[in-house]
Amino acid sequence: MPDFLQQILSDTEKEIAAAKSARSLAELKRMINHAPPARGFGSALRKGFGIIAEIKRRSPSAGEMRAENFAQAPVAYAKSSIVRAVSVLTNSTHFGMGIKELQRIRELVPKPVLRKDFMVEEYQIFEARAFGADAILLMANVLDRDQLKRLFSTGRELGLDVLFEAHTREEIESLPEGAEIYGINSRKFKTGTFIAKMADGRDLTVDLETFSLIEFVPRQAIKVAESGVNPDKIRELDKMGFNAVLVGTSLLTAGEGVESRLTQFEEAIAQAR
Repeated sequence: MPDFLQQILSDTEKEIAAAKSARSLAELKRMINHAPPARGFGSALRKGFGIIAEIKRRSPSAGEMRAENFAQAPVAYAKSSIVRAVSVLTNSTHFGMGIKELQRIRELVPKPVLRKDFMVEEYQIFEARAFGADAILLMANVLDRDQLKRLFSTGRELGLDVLFEAHTREEIESLPEGAEIYGINSRKFKTGTFIAKMADGRDLTVDLETFSLIEFVPRQAIKVAESGVNPDKIRELDKMGFNAVLVGTSLLTAGEGVESRLTQFEEAIAQAR
């Protein structure tokens, strides 16, 4: 595992420890008893090719998002006809967001909300449900087979959908029986750093050829393309069989504004159809 990913996981463990000190598992379970029902993340993605739109303040690869875009994103995502669900980063150290941001976004956007974080413990899954998540992300490059199976089981018991993220065929094949939502992430993790090197607007830490791994995903599964997706890639991804694309940085750093950038995606999807 690359050093930068080890560092992120180490920082995540510190965040989990701080969360446990502030709020016990018993308290989370009490919160869940009063939480609104989970909304169908998977069923939303089956309504036609669309976007999982992401909200984050910053990222290790792209730095700070545009403040205006971050502020305007919830309203723009709520209005957009192609945004099927919203992904909320809850990693404070590296993405500038906490679990309470998930709750805030859920109240602003009437669409399923995905908790996107480095999920390594059951505590985080209870926390996700307590604060209003409808789905969670589990990463196959972070978790082994047993961990994937155990956390998947916990998520399902709490009524959460699970988006599994993979970067290789081996990771796809490591996913547990019953997995229904497969994400293929084009981000390259083989380098020693997570910091993107930008050249002519291209993010050199992504390899879009990775999306061809869709051939190893079960036909009946919901398929999501993650990282490095721009409007000009939509037609090809739709033709390949993806149900949705997860888009964050492209929207949140757009100089023309998040609504205008969303319009470009809307036009690309309409043309693909």
